[in-house]
Amino acid sequence: MSPTNSPLKSKMIATWLAFLGGSVGAHRFYLHGSRDVWAWLHGVPTAIGLLGVWRMAHLGQDDQLAWLLIPLLGLMLSGTQLLAILYGLMPDERWDARFNGGRKGPPAGWLTVLGVVLSLLIGAGILMSTLAFGMLRSAEYSLENKNGN
Repeated sequence: MSPTNSPLKSKMIATWLAFLGGSVGAHRFYLHGSRDVWAWLHGVPTAIGLLGVWRMAHLGQDDQLAWLLIPLLGLMLSGTQLLAILYGLMPDERWDARFNGGRKGPPAGWLTVLGVVLSLLIGAGILMSTLAFGMLRSAEYSLENKNGN
């Protein structure tokens, strides 16, 4: 299907897909289709990060591999929240030129703004938590090695 015959892409839907399902590539599947390699690859770091969460839940806080894997999940989640913000704040003309082949797409509306606000709140919280977790574990690890434990 040529770009002029393809369905118009909604900025609001792309924003919400990035917000709710961005870590598994839902927004990329919507915008670029099922042949998009990057959409399929979004799930890999998410799954690896979830493995870290599982390891910490089952093996405890001393599992150093979990320390490395969990921040990957946090970075993936906060990165897709950033994409939701970028999609929602992109000017309509630029959105239409990039994703609708220059045709005028549906208006964004207040649901898009709500998606941006929620993405900002949740994404910032996830990013701060990920950084705090990583720095805490790094400090604990260096203190353990310094003390010879």
